[in-house]
Amino acid sequence: MDKIFAKYGYVPDAEAIGRSLDVIAANVEGAASPEVLKRCFSAMDVTTLHTNDTIASVQNLVQKVNNLAVDFPSYPLPASICVYPNFASVVRDERKNPAVHVTTVSSCFPSAQSFLAVKVKECEMAVEAGADEIDIVLALNSFLAGDFLAARNEIHQMRQAIDAAAAKEGRKVIMKVILETGLLVSVENIANASFLAMEEGADFIKTSTGKVSVNATPTAAYVMCSCIKKFYEKTGRKVGFKAAGGISSAMDAVCYYTIVSTVLGKDWLGNDLFRLGVSRLANSLISAVEQKTVTYF
Repeated sequence: MDKIFAKYGYVPDAEAIGRSLDVIAANVEGAASPEVLKRCFSAMDVTTLHTNDTIASVQNLVQKVNNLAVDFPSYPLPASICVYPNFASVVRDERKNPAVHVTTVSSCFPSAQSFLAVKVKECEMAVEAGADEIDIVLALNSFLAGDFLAARNEIHQMRQAIDAAAAKEGRKVIMKVILETGLLVSVENIANASFLAMEEGADFIKTSTGKVSVNATPTAAYVMCSCIKKFYEKTGRKVGFKAAGGISSAMDAVCYYTIVSTVLGKDWLGNDLFRLGVSRLANSLISAVEQKTVTYF
């Protein structure tokens, strides 16, 4: 861990992070303009990851996204619709605008507890089914045991599989790596996992699956964005940030937007580099802009 921190010139300081977050928290309400709320709307990966998801329920969600242009014409489209990999083709076939990407979770989400060959195959199949973006899960069974090489190898092999499957179709597919920061606990672990995932080809690093007791937190976001900044300074490659899990209010969204703006700057505020994984947030953002309760999704 010390070696990778020395490589990028970054060691997370919990007290300094806390002070920075206090300043951000004091200014979040003032940052919640209609423009910023709509930017957060455009950053959404609108998500349904329920055990009782069906083709019909996924189709219904896609149709709501399709109808946004008519029902809320002044709003941008969300970045993507995120589903289990077996529903990728449903989203691909039902969406009206390909600018709304098909995102799938993969690698035996949410636990990643399976054979590596199964995880790799699931990534390949997701691409073949139409996924534009794939969210994989860091192998915590290896990472938390200190076997960082094994954790790296899993990301590397899934990156290769995704790229190979996409190349057959003449396209590129985005890979996000979910760190599950609530289980990493310490800022040092979060930073180590962030650098590890980026070095193995992550296009985005993502906080959480949304399936554990502690999901996205401002502290985790601040550390991850700081690592992205240091990685960019060292390599020249821009990696995106995605907050997910428990983000339900407009102020939650603006908080993460402000963290990204503060640490990384305006170049990271488009949905090519900033995402919010959400299932309930869309209604909150529309309600905040319209200044009335809106239940659309």
